[in-house]
Amino acid sequence: MNIPSKYDSHQVENHWYDYWMEHGYFNSVPDDREPYTIVIPPPNVTGVLHMGHMLNNTLQDVLIRRARLQGKNACWVPGMDHASIATEAKVVAKLKSEGIEKNSIGREAFLKHAWAWTDEYGGVILEQLKKLGCSCDWKRTKFTMDDEMYRSVIKVFVDLYAKGFIYRGYRMVNWDPEALTTLSDEEVIYEERQGLLYYLSYPIEGSDEKVTIATTRPETILGDTAICINPNDERYSHLKGKRVIVPICDRIIPIIEDDYVDIEFGTGCLKVTPAHDENDKNLGEKHQLEAIDIFNADATLNSFGLHYQGKDRFIVRKQIAEELKEKGFLVKTENYINKVGTSERTKAVIEPRLSDQWFLRMEELVKPALRAVLNTDEIKFFPKKFENTYRHWMENIRDWNISRQLWWGQQIPAYYFGDGQDDFVVAETPEEALVLARSKAKNENLTIEDLKQDVDVLDTWFSSWLWPISVFNGILEPDNQEVNYYYPTNDLVTGPDIIFFWVARMIISGYEYRGERPFENVYFTGLVRDKQRRKMSKQLGNSPDALKLIETYGADGVRVGLLLSSAAGNDLMFDEELCQQGKNFANKIWNGFRLLKGWEIQEIPQPEASKIAIAWYKTKFNSTLIEIEDHFSKYRISDALMAIYKLVWDDYSSWLLEIIKPDYQQPIDRHTHEAVIGFLEQNLKLLHPFMPFLTEEVWQHIKKRTPEEALVVSQWPETKVMDEELIEEFNKASEVVSGVRNIRKDKNIPMKEPLELMVLNEGNFSKSWDPVVQKLTHLSQISYVDGMVDGALSFRVKSNEYFVPITGAIDVASEIKKIEEELKYTKGFLKSVQKKLSNERFVNNAPENVIALERKKQADAEAKIETLEKSLASLG
Repeated sequence: MNIPSKYDSHQVENHWYDYWMEHGYFNSVPDDREPYTIVIPPPNVTGVLHMGHMLNNTLQDVLIRRARLQGKNACWVPGMDHASIATEAKVVAKLKSEGIEKNSIGREAFLKHAWAWTDEYGGVILEQLKKLGCSCDWKRTKFTMDDEMYRSVIKVFVDLYAKGFIYRGYRMVNWDPEALTTLSDEEVIYEERQGLLYYLSYPIEGSDEKVTIATTRPETILGDTAICINPNDERYSHLKGKRVIVPICDRIIPIIEDDYVDIEFGTGCLKVTPAHDENDKNLGEKHQLEAIDIFNADATLNSFGLHYQGKDRFIVRKQIAEELKEKGFLVKTENYINKVGTSERTKAVIEPRLSDQWFLRMEELVKPALRAVLNTDEIKFFPKKFENTYRHWMENIRDWNISRQLWWGQQIPAYYFGDGQDDFVVAETPEEALVLARSKAKNENLTIEDLKQDVDVLDTWFSSWLWPISVFNGILEPDNQEVNYYYPTNDLVTGPDIIFFWVARMIISGYEYRGERPFENVYFTGLVRDKQRRKMSKQLGNSPDALKLIETYGADGVRVGLLLSSAAGNDLMFDEELCQQGKNFANKIWNGFRLLKGWEIQEIPQPEASKIAIAWYKTKFNSTLIEIEDHFSKYRISDALMAIYKLVWDDYSSWLLEIIKPDYQQPIDRHTHEAVIGFLEQNLKLLHPFMPFLTEEVWQHIKKRTPEEALVVSQWPETKVMDEELIEEFNKASEVVSGVRNIRKDKNIPMKEPLELMVLNEGNFSKSWDPVVQKLTHLSQISYVDGMVDGALSFRVKSNEYFVPITGAIDVASEIKKIEEELKYTKGFLKSVQKKLSNERFVNNAPENVIALERKKQADAEAKIETLEKSLASLG
């Protein structure tokens, strides 16, 4: 088989992905094997591949490919989220560009546009994931607006309503004035912003006296319905029972008393605006105050805004401050840093707003989910530190606002049949709703036309919280074969930023609807940041084009570059040089393979050095495999890759291939060649989850394979007993090789000039590695002596002393000077270590491993001093 001289990732990646797809290697159906299931965190249908997706999906692909190699029935379910807010915003913007207003065409027509947009632009990211090498079962691709998924959400809503968990209430909600919808508490991001604190004076009715309050939002005075003081505040005791006049709007409002007011904060007087602040709303209900909403849905002022009607709230803030100043109501302003709630999606400043909304009671639902992570260990978090974040949110959870004022999404299955507050029913279909409505209204004459379905849709997360169940149709058919086989899933890979939105809620729904966990392990990735530690974003322009990276470095190079520095839960400082490192690694493997395949094979005796090297690499491979398995068990995926990287780059390429390489234009023996090809195949199996394209290409070039013999469905290596003594002997031998090579380098002695190595016949060493040392350093012979060798250069490895006699003239004086300088430095270093070890405070307080390291430094320095002194003596 012709092997190209260079590895071409572009040609290789397209070829092998098509091959894998053609032979259905990624497809999964229930059988008698152990299932291994991952559900993809569904990206937004509006999304395109970015660095976070690259990291998250590479990790998932590593896990799924390894499971496939382990003989498990690997099932990775892909899919997309309909992303109500983001998608509707894009469709609205598109319509506006065509001169069409959303409300003018009605819901049905708008949804046709939304589906058309989804069909045209949706799913781009899933196609891009294929470029990365993701081995999803694409036949299982799900979309949260698919009919089956849609009906699952509706069924759950109806069920939870029937159980009393869902209710409709007039509550203070988080309003996004740009998206024109409510948001849950978790969708509000609080940012510290520099603003002003305005001190405003309110005239006391029938008096020349004024009372001063402080506010960050002077525009809201137009909605004030009371001033509140603490009943224990003696400064204002004379104001009890009086009323004040609100500036500009001249509304007369009462002064109320409540110990909610902090006497020490601000002026000790509080303006109460029940329609625009959660705490003010609570005060208003307690004291039966009117709630005056001064804003339109888009946060412009309504008719209560008087001459500011129709103007944006932030423009009004500046203008009303000027008017208050002109009229003598603005006492002063101060700089003030305030925490401002912003929309996670649109970045708009959130407006607290009273509204009729649907809520899900969470207090009871969270209990099994809390126990599963914190008490029973049924679900494990990696890293474990995120359990504290989970605990805090779950123990302080509030009811979930699940309704959204949008059209794109699952329409709430509530049907209204009258004007009364309770004149509605909840049902899965209009036909079922009609039966319930006739019964509730005691009116058999009602028709479907009399029913008006709630115009709102459900929060997008209300569909994705069912994802591990609904992708297997476990809501509509709870006992079907697929959900019984694949659920619960095994691993979830996600970012910690959606631990509340998604992870916690999936756990809640899993226990509510399956009575068991939705997954066993949750692996939290870090955020991808740039070299300056900034989060990558479009706004900063610091996020590279993901597809361009793949084009430049190859998918395998990018995958390696991402994973080499991506410890679980820790942010990744991304640098393109990491991808170059991955590309270099691919080239190293390719070139090593070409070297191996380029040697002539003959039936000749196996050299002793090759025998030793093969025995060593066999146990070294197994030692590394044990290490890799440990890393995978702890979800240290980056460490697992690094262990494989070192095995292939250092042990296999730099040592094994060098040891067994035949002399120039000489053949290699068949036994050695076959053994090393076998090692290469084992290496490829370990590497395949990380570098699927390169490894399959090399695998298929080694020999002709049937589709059943493809690497993607081969067998993961099994661990065997390792020979630790053999590994230790190699480590010593490699240091001897380095010692001789250093002498050659220092003295400019070329490799073609043979040297002799003499070993002081004392200490613990094995002669079995002599053939390897001799070959790698071009020694004429290795001999063993009983005493010091005069006129020779020496070095020490462990307890052994080695001498290299140098023929020709040696500058003895220069050599003595060099050794004396090194001796002086080493003695100084030893003195500093001894000083540290003689410090009782250090020895008593330092960790054991730190003290052990210092003692090792001491022993090494003492041994080196002994060697240097002997070398001086031999030269003197």
